[in-house]
Amino acid sequence: MPIIVNLDVMMARRKMSLNELSEKVDLTLSNLSILKTGKAKAVRFSTLEAICKALDCQPGDILEYEEEEEG
Repeated sequence: MPIIVNLDVMMARRKMSLNELSEKVDLTLSNLSILKTGKAKAVRFSTLEAICKALDCQPGDILEYEEEEEG
């Protein structure tokens, strides 16, 4: 999938654990882990907003588009 999730990078920059972020955004550890590992098929804007607020960042700091190479 050409969407890359850099949630782990932002968490490391803010020195925030998965447990701490989970509590701040009111998301289960398993759902947050699925998002962090890039296995999520979708993310709600309300969830993205809560994550950005908790990590003091922009959506583009977390989500990145990388075009897949054909071949």
